[in-house]
Amino acid sequence: MKQLLLLLGLSLFAVQSYACDKCGNYNNDDFQIKSVSVKHLPEIGATIWEITVKGTAGKTMPTRAGQLNGAPVLGYVFPTTLKPTDVGFGYTDGIVALALTSHPDFDDTPLWDENSDRNFANDGIIWHPHWVVLTEDKRVEGGLAVKQFNSKDTSVVLPPTNPGMPMYMDSPGFQVITKGITIRVVVPDYRMNNKTNFSYDGVAAYMQVNTEDKQKPMLGVYKVYSIASGDLSLPYKVK
Repeated sequence: MKQLLLLLGLSLFAVQSYACDKCGNYNNDDFQIKSVSVKHLPEIGATIWEITVKGTAGKTMPTRAGQLNGAPVLGYVFPTTLKPTDVGFGYTDGIVALALTSHPDFDDTPLWDENSDRNFANDGIIWHPHWVVLTEDKRVEGGLAVKQFNSKDTSVVLPPTNPGMPMYMDSPGFQVITKGITIRVVVPDYRMNNKTNFSYDGVAAYMQVNTEDKQKPMLGVYKVYSIASGDLSLPYKVK
């Protein structure tokens, strides 16, 4: 029931307009979703997640803010009906989403060297994946945020590949490929509890980091540019 209520709130958000200083800078065809799909390939034991857009997938990247506070994050996001425990988190409420993101001001994948220059801390702008748990958060214009927790709470369970932030976020290191109108990511079956029967949707969104204002979340959603289904009903099934 809580997940359904959150999805309803997310749907209402998608049709509203919110003020956001930087959001309009990225509202172009590169974030206008035309289709979304998740295909299971049993011969390789993996799923291929894809979003196609009207423009060029992944071409538009955020402009550097020069600091962590206020840093912009662009994302192609797959909200799903997967459970947090399916992707390595402990039991918690919220919507599990696979987010393909780009952000030049920081690197939150310390285990991975996405640009292959042997520096593991300088490639946040390269499109890369995160598992996140989203919850309703009315402190930001978009009404959603990555779920946070008290860093001293020893009961919180995160995947071992998490980036060390007090949020339900993982940096799983899956391969992300951008080519023409398509951005795709390859997810091994065993990295999501061998679940191949779930529902999902596709969203293009603007997010922003906050490290100073205690009245706002650390990573909030400020603007949704497009939704594959049009209403975030998560109508799509794995093929």
